[in-house]
Amino acid sequence: MSEQADQNEVWVLKVGSSLVTAEGAGLNLNLFKRWASDIANLMQSGIRVVLVSSGAVAEGMVRLGLTERPNSIAMLQAAAAVGQMGLVQAYEYLFARHNVHTAQVLLTQDNLAGTNRYLNARSTLTTLLDLGVVPVVNENDTVSATEIKFGDNDTLAAMVANLIDAKRLVILTDQLGLFDQDPRASAAARLIPQIDASDAALDQMAGAGGKWGRGGMVSKVQAARIAARSGCETIICSGNESGNLGLILQGAAVGTCIKADRPILGARKQWLATLPISGVVTLDAGAVSVLRNHGRSLLAVGITAIAGEFTQGSLLSCQDSNGVEVCRGLTNYSSQELERIQGKTTQAIEVELGYLVDEEVIHRDDLLMI
Repeated sequence: MSEQADQNEVWVLKVGSSLVTAEGAGLNLNLFKRWASDIANLMQSGIRVVLVSSGAVAEGMVRLGLTERPNSIAMLQAAAAVGQMGLVQAYEYLFARHNVHTAQVLLTQDNLAGTNRYLNARSTLTTLLDLGVVPVVNENDTVSATEIKFGDNDTLAAMVANLIDAKRLVILTDQLGLFDQDPRASAAARLIPQIDASDAALDQMAGAGGKWGRGGMVSKVQAARIAARSGCETIICSGNESGNLGLILQGAAVGTCIKADRPILGARKQWLATLPISGVVTLDAGAVSVLRNHGRSLLAVGITAIAGEFTQGSLLSCQDSNGVEVCRGLTNYSSQELERIQGKTTQAIEVELGYLVDEEVIHRDDLLMI
């Protein structure tokens, strides 16, 4: 890549809690200064940047003197509210030194769950980028009523990358990149410089998260696969190493590059990828084959088990008999209805329910293959 980028090129940069809070010691202002400087340099080269920053809960814990992550939603929300103030103040001050304005954007699952809200979030972010502002995005932990989460900010960053058609997702972490085994447990661990998002070996390489964050390599791999659906490649690299962002801009090999090797999804399928899963259905081998090899809709006759409570229009995860996810899709039937019609032919549905909502449980246009 040349050092002068396309003026429309957008990167999403995600920084994790362990970096932001120096493993729980408080905001790592030295790293904040470096990131602000590096992002300002990227902007001078024509890159527009969205910064997804973890750390609100972790910083709030430090400020409140908590040594363990709270278990209650109320305490997590309180810690997030306190910690978010520190994050905002630090970013605003340090970016202002480079004459760069920042904007706080707090998102929840609900902001991306409906088409209108999805488009509104996209419009807000693109307008801020057009104005030369760096949006600082975090999950709105203060008001998230269910368990605080997209699950982690890796997933949030990937969804934002899809939302704004980013070219690159850069995940800064406390590791050099993705290794073939846990480098903390094995001196023989080897850094993976490049791998395709669809490579099944990724799942075996990923590990668990640490005390101060919820991510870990598992969530980063999942994020890379989400980002790949819109043609966005992901780079996982160290946030402690100086100059990494500049090296990436120059085309140098840094950390692990996870290539977007799958066909790019249309806008509707990208939207489906942002929705939270409300339930799980297990499919028989015939249904799995039809979905994977023939691109058809999911019928009730192919469903063998149901988990969770959900309503019509909810997003379901469809798994094979071994628990491997095959696809996701919007259901035409509620969980109560599916309990009654699972395994039944289309003709038998109306007999069982007294009505027929649709011949398909999930129409192929509402299916997202994994």
